[in-house]
Amino acid sequence: MASRFPLSVLDLATVAEGSTDAEALRRGVELAQHVESLGYQRFWTAEHHSMPTIASSAPDLLALQVANATSTIRVGSGGVMLPNHSPLVVAERFAFLEAFHPGRVDLGIGRAPGTDPKTAAAVRRHTGHGVEDFTEQLAELEGYLDGGLPEGHAFAGVCAVPTNPTRPPVWLLGSSGYSAALAARLGRPFAFAYHFAPDNAAAALRHYRESFRPSPELARPHAILTVGVITADTAAEAERLARPMGLSAARLRAGRPTRLPSPEAVERHEWTLSEEAVAEHFLATYLVGEPDDVASRLRGLVSSLGADEAMITSIIHSPEDQRRSYSLLAKAMS
Repeated sequence: MASRFPLSVLDLATVAEGSTDAEALRRGVELAQHVESLGYQRFWTAEHHSMPTIASSAPDLLALQVANATSTIRVGSGGVMLPNHSPLVVAERFAFLEAFHPGRVDLGIGRAPGTDPKTAAAVRRHTGHGVEDFTEQLAELEGYLDGGLPEGHAFAGVCAVPTNPTRPPVWLLGSSGYSAALAARLGRPFAFAYHFAPDNAAAALRHYRESFRPSPELARPHAILTVGVITADTAAEAERLARPMGLSAARLRAGRPTRLPSPEAVERHEWTLSEEAVAEHFLATYLVGEPDDVASRLRGLVSSLGADEAMITSIIHSPEDQRRSYSLLAKAMS
């Protein structure tokens, strides 16, 4: 594993206290412009529903806004939760993106609901699909992207419009061995969510590399490791910027999700023992500290797990502090 590797971004359009959902979405577009200027390779957003902290309910629409506002960075989803949608609709929307921005679009696919069970039922009420249908849905989606479904399929003859000379690559996303094994068997690129499932990363990525079967789309395995990172000029400042994520995670775990609090609000907060425990567990998966220290730890993590690319997610209350975190990391990694 080389000591240098591409850096990318996963953004959730985080809604901070004192701001609106619309402001969070616009902030995401501005962040994409910023990280593009720093040389980051991709900018992905993830599908979530009915969560007051996250505004990225429609990653395809957000990707279009990002692509329109940038010129070189790859844009896409990390990911679209396929059981929530008709495969035809997903294929058409990403074909639409590809038509306007050929060669810059990634279609990351997941199988989790991206929300709580009640909201998932509301989202999926017309699809009739669940995670047990994932491989069938994926095959249908790729059939549409490739120009049509085989004879004998229930929807043979249906095509995804617009048709394009090129198609977005399909990435499989996951936090366990299931998607890693499927990506290896199908010869697809794979992204692992280390930021919330670090214990599963080594086994999943090892299986992906060792079991990978080359395909027309991909000759050799390519794995992204998604890592939570917060950097600042001092370790103490980085820790201060990270604490709001811990409190937000504790509130979510308690069934009381809120918008991301400010560091100042967190400093005034009277923590309970259970909140402290949840926050400590959540923040243990993040790399937090001075840029050079974080860069060193990130290199070691990517190397030890055999990933090819690091996708950074930085949940920070202030847009200025968030952009500076990405800037400091890019400088330290270079």
